[in-house]
Amino acid sequence: MPGIYPKIIINFKAYNEGFGHSAHNIAKASEFVSEQSGVLIGVAPSYMEIHPISKHYEIPVYAQHVDAIEPGAHTGHILADAVRHAGAIGTLINHSERRLTLADVSGAVDAAKKANLQTVVCTNNIPTSAAAAAFSPDFIAIEPPELIGSGISVATADPAIIEDSVKAVKNINSNVRVLAGAGISTGDCVKRALELGADGVLLASGVVKAKDPEEVLFNLVSKI
Repeated sequence: MPGIYPKIIINFKAYNEGFGHSAHNIAKASEFVSEQSGVLIGVAPSYMEIHPISKHYEIPVYAQHVDAIEPGAHTGHILADAVRHAGAIGTLINHSERRLTLADVSGAVDAAKKANLQTVVCTNNIPTSAAAAAFSPDFIAIEPPELIGSGISVATADPAIIEDSVKAVKNINSNVRVLAGAGISTGDCVKRALELGADGVLLASGVVKAKDPEEVLFNLVSKI
């Protein structure tokens, strides 16, 4: 498994600002801020952007999802091996906008591991975080769905879910890193998430929709 662990991962989702020239602007800003600050930033662009971004920028690139399938007749599915071949080092799994059953989460984690991909399993509550930790992903990203895209940081709105998720995950597998997500948008949010025990953050619109992604990224890393 690649030994590269970003402290910040940016999910481009399917925003208009998340593909084409705009996607490259975000990737370029992520690379520059990483170099200047020493804080590693990863990106999770759309599938079509994985290859070009991985070739042009020295930052970790993640897919937004992979399916629990082996190579074969699976039209319309996302193959972990293909994602790896395109240049990704890892993948998100079970984002609230691409929710899976626990059985499918387990299968997707296994498929990603076989393809030598890092796994970032997104969860929405403490019991799910604990259950997912049993699959030994590289990261668990705790994201209360009601706060996603709200501009209200989970680190301030629901700090207990970060603390309790970290405890629940570490009790199952101390090697799993925990990311805080939903509403993260400033350096203060990141600082608070880290104080609560998170290893980093996962965010989307705060960077992707920003007029100046580089400025936002410098703010995000300013208090680490």
